[in-house]
Order: sequence, then structure tokens, then C-alpha cells
Amino acid sequence: MKKIIITIITTLLTLCTHAQLVQCEDTCQHVHGIDLSHYQGNVFWETVGDNTKMAYVYLKATEGGTNVDSKYKQNIDLAHRYGLKVGSYHFYRARIPQQTQLENFMAQCRPGDQDLLPMIDVETKSGMDTEQFCDSLFKFLLLVEKAYKQKPLIYTGANFYDHYLLGKLDSYKLMIAQYTKRTPVLKDGRDFEMWQYTGKGRLNGVNGYVDKSRFMGNHRLREIRFRHR
Repeated sequence: MKKIIITIITTLLTLCTHAQLVQCEDTCQHVHGIDLSHYQGNVFWETVGDNTKMAYVYLKATEGGTNVDSKYKQNIDLAHRYGLKVGSYHFYRARIPQQTQLENFMAQCRPGDQDLLPMIDVETKSGMDTEQFCDSLFKFLLLVEKAYKQKPLIYTGANFYDHYLLGKLDSYKLMIAQYTKRTPVLKDGRDFEMWQYTGKGRLNGVNGYVDKSRFMGNHRLREIRFRHR
């Protein structure tokens, strides 16, 4: 009897372990991708590139006026080498002058290296009231658009959007972060292109957790391709 119980427990543990390894991209037909920064350390890009279910990667390039991600140059070179479609993102700090942030971003995010639209990561108001914050943000977005000759993709959380950006980003493509099994629904009901559905994904070739995202509905990778003039 004891042997039977031990066998059952072992089997259940094996099944549970397997279940934990099943990722969203294994069970649906949407186009999936990841975003990475120095927090993931050294990435085994050849292994990541062999994963046919990961179509794109966004890499952190810069933050604020002076911060440069220490792995950006290495990551973008190797991601290209192993066949991934690559985009770059900037973490926006509302109190830092917009031109200073643009120059920081452009020094790293060179148009010739980009397959995907530049992405602006908007997660904090930096203590500003909403009107001041939005004024700061939209001045920066216009500078980015002029510099790259196309509107950037905007990354933000569903709650942050609903509280501070509702109805203000209609002309921009969005990646919305919401770490639940339920598909995000924004309060203004607007359509959005991409959903970052977990910050605790797993992927062969990446140490630790990784942010994963996918396209919504009929949206496709071509919609966020960088247009080279």
C-alpha cells in the first residue's frame, strides 16, 4: 500500500512540474515575443533564436536622461545574429527634460538596427499631477516621432492607462501589461495591438523570469515594423 501511495505522489509531482513548464505560446496560435534587459544577465541567444514560437524581442536601451542598459549592445547584436525581429525601448522619466531623454535614446537606438517600432515604456508619473505628466509625455512622444519619422509604440499597464491616459493615445499603437489570465479590457473600450500577459514567463536560453507578450486578435507583426526610408 505504501509503495502505491508513493508511486501516486511521484506521478502527481511529475505532472505538476510538467504543467508549470507549459507556457501560453504552447497552447495558442497568437504571435508571441519577449522583452529583455540587463536583469536577465547573459542570454543564450542561439537557443532563443531556435524557438520558433518567439517571433520578436524588445530590448531595453535606455532610461531617463543618462541611463544606458549595460546589455543592450550585446543583446541587439546577438538577437539579430540568431534571426529575431528586434525593437528597442526607452523607460520614460517625466521630470527629466524631453530632449535629454531623446538624445540618450537615439544614441543607442539607431534606426538602421531596428526591425520594430521604437517603444516608450510609460509606468510612472514621477510625482507629477496628471495634467503635467501628460504634457511632459506628449512633448516627448512628438520628439520621438519627428526623430524616427514614425509614431512609437507605447507600453503601459492597463490600470495606469485607465487612470491617467484614458482616451489620450488613440493615434498610438499599444502594448498593454496585465498579468492575469483574462484578456485586458480598457475602460474606453479601445482596441490595442499587444498584451504583455506575464512577468514570470520561462524560456530556454534565458535565466530566471522573462516578460512575455502576444498580439491581440487579428493584429500581426507587420503592424509594428520599423519603416526604413
